[in-house]
Amino acid sequence: MTHYNPSNWWKFIFYLHKADTFRKLFPAMLGLAAYTAIFAFIENEIFHYNPVKNPLVIHSLIGFVLSLLLVFRTNTAYDRWWEGRKIWGAFTNNSRNLALKLDAFLPEQHEAKETFRVLIGNYIQSVKDHLRGRPHALEQTSLYNDAYYADIKHIPNRIGQAMYREINKLHKDGSINGEQLIVLNNELASFADNLGACERIKNTPIPISYNIFIKKIIFFYVFTMPLTVVLDFKFWSIPIVTLVFYAFAGIEIMAEEIEEPFGTDTNDLALDTIVKNIKGNLKEILKQ
Repeated sequence: MTHYNPSNWWKFIFYLHKADTFRKLFPAMLGLAAYTAIFAFIENEIFHYNPVKNPLVIHSLIGFVLSLLLVFRTNTAYDRWWEGRKIWGAFTNNSRNLALKLDAFLPEQHEAKETFRVLIGNYIQSVKDHLRGRPHALEQTSLYNDAYYADIKHIPNRIGQAMYREINKLHKDGSINGEQLIVLNNELASFADNLGACERIKNTPIPISYNIFIKKIIFFYVFTMPLTVVLDFKFWSIPIVTLVFYAFAGIEIMAEEIEEPFGTDTNDLALDTIVKNIKGNLKEILKQ
């Protein structure tokens, strides 16, 4: 995720980056400009068509409908992005709450504090890696090392299992009482709930029929536009059609980027920063 100053208009207008829609659409825009130029030349220089009455009415109506579809599309994509951000905010709060309660319940210098600092940090790290489909980079302990995670497909579940076992061990040896056990179990359950919500977003894409339909509408709208636009605007139709395509296709590309919020693209969530901050909080709270 890129951090930026939203008030810097001039920088955004002239700045291009690797995720910029203009960069992605530029080849298609050039092709569309050439396509429109051919129509403009044929209709105005060869056949000398005269403009008919209101040639743009049909395209205006279709454009209105297409605009509504794109608004719904971007709102749906942003809802997924924002829900993902709220879930990771909940991960942050749950990690802090669990650490604060463990620090309050356990005696000073209790070895379980260090164990939970590692396990909670590993859980958050493993969730990020799990959502991105990457190898897990986990901190090792004498008990929870590579051998503990060997041949396990769902690492976050394995770490959650370890945290429940450690909590149960603390209850059995008398380090925490029954009421404290219930409180800590509720905090641990929230981790699994948040993970399930993230997996729901990742594994439930926008329905393919809806996605295909919007792309088809954009294609047919833009590529039939020169048939009518060149009658009124002649060669000025070249930049007009190109800019219309840039606007509609750009909105669709932006929606595609933010509807999958857990990746590493420019507009995705800053999960690396969130995980780093959580680990820093854990280190401060559970220090011995």
